[in-house]
Amino acid sequence: MLSFSRLETLPRSAKLAILITSDSVMAAVAVWFAVLLRAGGIPVLPGLYISIVTVLVMLLVPAVAIVFGYYRLVLRLGTPTLVARSALVSGVSGLILGGIGWYGGTTLMHALGLGAVFALVLFSQFVLSRAFARFLLNRNGGRGRGMVVAIYGAGAAGQQLAAMLRRTAEYHPLVFLDDAPDLHGRMVEGLPVLAPGDAKLVGQLQSKGVEQIYLAIPSLKATRRREILESLGTLPFHVRSVPGLPELMSGDAKLDQLTEISIEDLLGRDPVPPIPGLLEKCVRAKGVLITGGGGSIGSELCRQVLALQPRELVVLERSEIALYHIEQELLTQAAALGRATELSFQLGSVTDAPRLQRIFAEFDIDTVYHAAAYKHVPIVEHNPLEGLRNNALGTWKLARVAAAAGVGYFVLISTDKAVRPTNVMGATKRVSELIVQALADEYPDSVFSMVRFGNVLDSSGSVVPLFRKQIENGGPITLTHQEVTRFFMTIPEAVQLVIQAGAMASGGEVFVLDMGEPVKILDLATKMVRLSGLTVRDRTNPKGNIAIEVTGLRPGEKLYEELLIGGDISGTEHPRILRAQERKADWNRLEEELQSLDSAMREGISSAVDVRGLLGRWVAGYGAQ
Repeated sequence: MLSFSRLETLPRSAKLAILITSDSVMAAVAVWFAVLLRAGGIPVLPGLYISIVTVLVMLLVPAVAIVFGYYRLVLRLGTPTLVARSALVSGVSGLILGGIGWYGGTTLMHALGLGAVFALVLFSQFVLSRAFARFLLNRNGGRGRGMVVAIYGAGAAGQQLAAMLRRTAEYHPLVFLDDAPDLHGRMVEGLPVLAPGDAKLVGQLQSKGVEQIYLAIPSLKATRRREILESLGTLPFHVRSVPGLPELMSGDAKLDQLTEISIEDLLGRDPVPPIPGLLEKCVRAKGVLITGGGGSIGSELCRQVLALQPRELVVLERSEIALYHIEQELLTQAAALGRATELSFQLGSVTDAPRLQRIFAEFDIDTVYHAAAYKHVPIVEHNPLEGLRNNALGTWKLARVAAAAGVGYFVLISTDKAVRPTNVMGATKRVSELIVQALADEYPDSVFSMVRFGNVLDSSGSVVPLFRKQIENGGPITLTHQEVTRFFMTIPEAVQLVIQAGAMASGGEVFVLDMGEPVKILDLATKMVRLSGLTVRDRTNPKGNIAIEVTGLRPGEKLYEELLIGGDISGTEHPRILRAQERKADWNRLEEELQSLDSAMREGISSAVDVRGLLGRWVAGYGAQ
């Protein structure tokens, strides 16, 4: 083993010389073994003839191998490509040898027979020698070292990952898991393959000392990946994953860059390709304004809109630090894209009408994506006046200024919490929806619409980053109620659908995104704990690692969220975008109340404003709970 250990430290040129020398010797053995088989015994040949033939094949085989890139393959990985290339080099060498024999005077059949036997013998030597060398190298590299791991997926990616891990001091791959029944009980790259669904699997893995499981099937669809992770989530092992196929193909990641399982993996679904015409309709070569551009949704809107090549992109944000971060990111993105989009970053609030008027006067805005809002339910619940001012009055002022400036499209980003709300935040967003619906009739030259959806993963208010941090800190995970359920969607998918939905609008529509099935938050927390290699501490498992504590519903929090107010729903040309028809407000009465509210706030008598009373008058069901 020591000699193989030293071989690993040699420069590549020295390793190449050793390979070529060994292949030359194997070629000489193969040709005379082929002659022996074809002749049925040891033929009597002149010494000069023997020397010429021996030197010829010793030069021929390495030359063919170099031409076909045989020595560029990594010996240790043992991929199917290595076997295929061995067959190619052996076959071509056999053909050339047979051709030389025929040219030298032997019959065609005898020459082809000699070449075929030579190729078969040489191929066998190639495969056996490399398998043996790979066994010694891998055994030398992994013996007694590092964390013992199992690899889910015994295909090419899994085999390469096993070979890579064996070269490190940190990991020691010991077993494969694979769904393919024909692999169960077999050995792949020297490792046994077990069935993931075997009832004895946990005991088998624990007896081998396995501590972690690595998912090594980068080309999996999101739904199949989620199914596998669901099954692995029941096992007491830390689960990690290799990067996905797009990252590997783009060069942004390497196979051995193991990552933690993300919540997107747990909740992900197969993506639906966007409709290019809808993506580009309101953006390409247009002037676009995005409010709340430093937030979770707003910043992703900025990224995707910039990639669609608008004429100019104006980002409005009231937080200086958030505006700074998105400015730096978009400037870098624009430079990488090499696009000529004019970028402008404006510090200000949607509640400041004069500021908005100056922005629309300075820039030629065609499309507005209104993402600015206060969205944290408990905070808005304790600050109802500010929630109403920012969410409802801000939408009213922005929409009126935009309409007066002649924008083509105005898209409000709404929330499922606006449906039969029990909290101030949801009620203010419902008033925002009513404002946009009513203005669609008041300003027919501008297309007003709104897009409603549920929680987005990893947003600032999501439970996901909170749970992840609590797990890292050793718990406990705080849960408001055991029965709380929520809809979830990734931020990029939500934003892509928002852009497409806005392009479908003709005025006053409520678009609702298909969020899939609702997720029970307790189940989500449990899965996150288990996939971190930890266990939940409860009555049945008092020695578990992470406790889950129920703290009680927060003010205004609902157990279940909804996406539809009424039942009048229809499909659109996109399978994940629905169109809802909902009642509209009396605009004259609503605007009169908004004007009175705005005047009271400007005159400093906001303490007399009955926020909850106003919301109760305009939002069906609010205040009746």
